[in-house]
Amino acid sequence: MKISKGKLFQEIDNSPLIIFRMLFGFLLFVESWGAILTGWVKTNLISPKVFFSFIGFEWLHPLPGYGMYFYFICMGVLGLLVMIGYRYRLSLLCFTILWTAQYLMQKTAYNNHYYFLTLICFLMLFLPANAYYSIDVKRNKNIKSLSMPQWCSFVLILQVSILYIYASIAKLYPDWLDGTFTRLLYSHKTDFPFIGKFFTEKWFYISIAYLGILFDGLIVPMMLWKKTRTLALIASLIFHLSNSFILKVGIFPYFALSFIVFFYPPDTIRRIFFKKRPALSLKTYNYTNKNQTYILLVIIYFIIQLLLPIRHYFIKGDVFWTEEGHRLSWRMMLRQRNGSTYFTIIDKKTKEILTFNMHDLFTEKQIHRIDCYPDFIWQAAQYIKQDFKQKNKEIEIYANTKISVNAHPFKQFIDPKIDLASVSWDYFKHSNWILLYDDYRK
Repeated sequence: MKISKGKLFQEIDNSPLIIFRMLFGFLLFVESWGAILTGWVKTNLISPKVFFSFIGFEWLHPLPGYGMYFYFICMGVLGLLVMIGYRYRLSLLCFTILWTAQYLMQKTAYNNHYYFLTLICFLMLFLPANAYYSIDVKRNKNIKSLSMPQWCSFVLILQVSILYIYASIAKLYPDWLDGTFTRLLYSHKTDFPFIGKFFTEKWFYISIAYLGILFDGLIVPMMLWKKTRTLALIASLIFHLSNSFILKVGIFPYFALSFIVFFYPPDTIRRIFFKKRPALSLKTYNYTNKNQTYILLVIIYFIIQLLLPIRHYFIKGDVFWTEEGHRLSWRMMLRQRNGSTYFTIIDKKTKEILTFNMHDLFTEKQIHRIDCYPDFIWQAAQYIKQDFKQKNKEIEIYANTKISVNAHPFKQFIDPKIDLASVSWDYFKHSNWILLYDDYRK
């Protein structure tokens, strides 16, 4: 069966995918080696005595000693191999496994772009990004191609669209709409040269709030429409570069900008980056059973991507308060949490109150998370339970936790009557030991 021109299986110039592979591989290298040079690896994967993994992945542990330095060095090298297209799929598969493992083994330094990177790595495994301008082509001329099915661009555009659209929707809540959060976000950046003095002005943080909603909600449609594409490009450069320099959010701004190549006509990208390459004579792509399998897998993948960000609507309570359903939902830079958690530890046999120094087991950064986030509080209780079990003591653990979201009044967060050592964690429903309020802001 033949698919007519303009459909998903039509062959198009693969220049956007090729240049994206090169940018992507370079960013993988920068992210990996930058994590070493900035001290991120030492702080989050070497110095701690215990690690807060994603619940259910406690079996993943960092390598002992300085092993994680070699781990990230290897990831950087794999990123370079992806960039130059040397054993592309094997290199990317190894990177994806290593990156996903380190992502799941610690969440103290959780960042949405780490998750986004995992998803793009996964998608890129199935795309022929090494079919041109790669070492693989020099090794095997048979894989050389100037074209790719149009769906290769489509899946990446759809993935980045999901990120932006859900990020825009997530901002439609009171503390964003009245500028509360953007005021808090920029209030610590007033020393930024020239414009920092305006950061606490109401007109500034209100403007940032609504421009953020508009940018996330409209940037993809504007990039897709030829008449607004140049304006969208300028807006993207201003938005992402300002976030990079002011908010210092790592490689994400540059990663997001790299997707621009898929919104321009492939021939335009070819003329800019591969001037000596011949233009592609378009033709239709044969539709086979293999293609049908690809379609089914893509549909299943994107159904999951569309459902994950809305799962918090099916969990009791406000996600801004409970945090249940927050992760993997493109809820980026939306709230500020402050709090304090004090554990009361009781010997089950003697009913004696036992002392425990949090700093003996947890780092300062981990303690800050334990003060504010329910999964960290629960996991900390399990670690404390294990610590006392090694001393042949069975204990009960009660948490006195008060938190404030976006500088609103502090409220009791955890039910102080519940023994956290004896309750379980549930990803799919509300944990009853997290207290609920009609309005946590009052």
